[in-house]
Amino acid sequence: MAFESPYVTADCVEAIEFPHLSQRYQVRGVPKTVINETTYIEGAVPESQLIEAIKKAIGD
Repeated sequence: MAFESPYVTADCVEAIEFPHLSQRYQVRGVPKTVINETTYIEGAVPESQLIEAIKKAIGD
């Protein structure tokens, strides 16, 4: 999505190299997707589930 929209940004962080971020976001499995600091998805999920999580995060 970040490639398609200027309103979306994405960062990839190596959990072992940044343990403070792993603790902050309570990373227990990868991938872990954090949306607007409020919604979290752990593991690979279908696109439809990701879209629903984004809608929830923006209050739609």
